[in-house]
Amino acid sequence: MQVMILMALVRADMPDISSQRYLKRRGHVYDCERCIRSKELFYNRSIYGQVGSHLLEEDIDITATYTDASGVVRISTVKSKDLSASWVWQNPDNKSHDQLYNDQVKEHLFQPVRETVESSGPTDKHRSGEEIIPYQEEAPMNPLKLKRRQLRQERKQSRTSELMQLDKNAENQMQAEAIERSQKLNTTARGKYSIWRKDYENQNTDFTLKLMRDQVIMAKAYGSIAQSKNEIGLYNSLMKHIKESQRAIGEASSDAELHPRALDRAKSMGHALSLAKDALYDCFVVARKLRAMIQSAEGNINAMKKKSAFLIQLAAKTLPKPLHCLSLQLANDYFLQDYGSERQNTDKLEDPSLYHYAIFSDNALATSVVVNSTVLHAKEPEKHVFHIVTDRLNFASMKMWFIVNTPVGATVQVENIDNFKWLNSSYCSVLRQLESARIREYYFKANHPSSLSDGADNLKYRNPKYLSMLNHLRFYLPEVYPKLDKVLFLDDDIVIQKDLTPLWSIDLQGMVNGAVETCKESFHRFDKYLNFSNPKISQNFDPNACGWAFGMNIFDLKEWKKRDITGIYHRWQDMNEDRTLWKLGSLPPGLITFYNLTYPLDRSWHVLGLGYDPALNQTEIENAAVIHYNGNYKPWLDLAVTKYKSYWSKYVMFDNPYLQQCNFNE
Repeated sequence: MQVMILMALVRADMPDISSQRYLKRRGHVYDCERCIRSKELFYNRSIYGQVGSHLLEEDIDITATYTDASGVVRISTVKSKDLSASWVWQNPDNKSHDQLYNDQVKEHLFQPVRETVESSGPTDKHRSGEEIIPYQEEAPMNPLKLKRRQLRQERKQSRTSELMQLDKNAENQMQAEAIERSQKLNTTARGKYSIWRKDYENQNTDFTLKLMRDQVIMAKAYGSIAQSKNEIGLYNSLMKHIKESQRAIGEASSDAELHPRALDRAKSMGHALSLAKDALYDCFVVARKLRAMIQSAEGNINAMKKKSAFLIQLAAKTLPKPLHCLSLQLANDYFLQDYGSERQNTDKLEDPSLYHYAIFSDNALATSVVVNSTVLHAKEPEKHVFHIVTDRLNFASMKMWFIVNTPVGATVQVENIDNFKWLNSSYCSVLRQLESARIREYYFKANHPSSLSDGADNLKYRNPKYLSMLNHLRFYLPEVYPKLDKVLFLDDDIVIQKDLTPLWSIDLQGMVNGAVETCKESFHRFDKYLNFSNPKISQNFDPNACGWAFGMNIFDLKEWKKRDITGIYHRWQDMNEDRTLWKLGSLPPGLITFYNLTYPLDRSWHVLGLGYDPALNQTEIENAAVIHYNGNYKPWLDLAVTKYKSYWSKYVMFDNPYLQQCNFNE
């Protein structure tokens, strides 16, 4: 006999407990009348333990229709003997029997009773279809296990309640804090435009000055919008407040420098901005206006940068009035007193056993500081010889200064570069380039396309001093001093703070030039000075090679002559006539000429940067043997870094009559 059963696949862990119990313990059977009577007999007997075991002798084919997990209806046939003992026959219409069964289960929940179902029924084919699977009650749960389950459930509920309470407390606390902050916020403060800015809450900063500057910017934006919308009254009000705020700000850089009524101006401006915002505020329009203002400000900044670069170069290269006065006074006395006919003893000038210095300069005052500071720290001043070379224009003043201010014990020689007859255009590449019409136009014609658009870097190299022979004479030291073995080259913008005689005893290990390297990480390496896009440079030099500084260099002239250093210099200068290998100046050709021929000295010998870097280490400056004011901020200019100027000025003889006459002040 086939019986149709409607089943639903349900997972064992679904939350619907009643459905689980229903499917797990019972199955719906819809059959004929005789089957129903057999099922009722089974229920009645199973409750009182009267169902016979012979019912299991016959098997029943059950055709089941069910829905799988994907929702597809499926049909399957099972044997009644394959069902578990928990499956029972049930009449859906017999509700009283269900109640009796439930009561019986509750009554025997904790009683480990095992019942046998027996039945004596007919044995014919039809009667065999009435035989049912015996119902066997499951063993009741252990009381201890049930107690643990109850305790776990209680702990879970307790923890859930606790977490919900914590979340509620945290939410209440956050709400209370937010309410407290909102109550403390004074939204009616008239003088506090942009009150959401945290930096305006910090009383330790110059927030009033910043606030007023921001107010001026916003007032200009709203003023422009008001003018475009023909809001003349509002426009005039904003313009008035802008002028008042700008007068209150003035040149102030901190709140302490503001006008006493600056805060009142800020409050008035805040009120005006509030009115403007109420009347004109449109997010898109305001954003567009601010973008336009930013672009305009960037253009003005770039123009000012170019102008500033030009003016800095002009101020750095222009001779100050006191220095011009000093040069004129010295030259006048030199010719009036006829010092030109005097002859100097040349014995010490060519003695290689003495300490020889080479200084090439057109600044008498700066050169005097170099000589004075060197002699002051020398242990044996009488062994020090200074060879000074200047141009024809400044020769008389330089000569006169050292005639009347000869350093004690030391020997000073002053020469005119124009007297070096061997230094001519046929021998010197720089002089030959100077005669080029293109170079003269580049440097000396105002209508050349070298306007302020060139920028700071190009303006620096447009200075004709970079073609001056005083700047390039350092590459001709063996020709200038043919009888000397070693020479210490010094720039005129340095100060000596220690005895330099140990430099002559340093073993250069076959190198020509002894110098302090200037590279730090990626700074001051060859690729910063030379054009490595040109194969002439890239194929001969390492872009990561460390740079070094002119200003204090010990040169081995014997090794110089052996390696023909001047010839190397000439060859590279000729290749750079079109200025494609490097910009003009003496350092790039120096790096090339002395490539792999420079011995690195200890950094304490030479500290650079006092002419441009105000953040140098003070200890390094004070411990250095030589400090160098390389850069635009020379110590004799008003541009000089104030805290570095004293290192130089203490070697200036301010009580000298010439300096007093030309108004030099400490």
